[in-house]
Amino acid sequence: MITIKDVEHVAKLARLELTEEEKQKFTGQLGDVLKHVEMMNEVDTTNVEPMNHPIDFSNVMRADNPIYENTREELMQNAPDSEGDFFKVPKIN
Repeated sequence: MITIKDVEHVAKLARLELTEEEKQKFTGQLGDVLKHVEMMNEVDTTNVEPMNHPIDFSNVMRADNPIYENTREELMQNAPDSEGDFFKVPKIN
């Protein structure tokens, strides 16, 4: 059974300031949550394998092969100004 002291302790750990009304409200809500957890503990899961997702799927990945479609010279033609193999940009203050 959850008490107001339990709620105050959790609130202190979470650095929350609760009013007396909120303490009463959260005592009931936290108790209800724990009742649901207790109900789930009663379910027989002896033949159920652990899973991380309810739907079984696999991620299809393509090979990561680099493709060089443009040469450096072709790319440098797009530069408004260049110096050697580098883009030349205005100085930023």
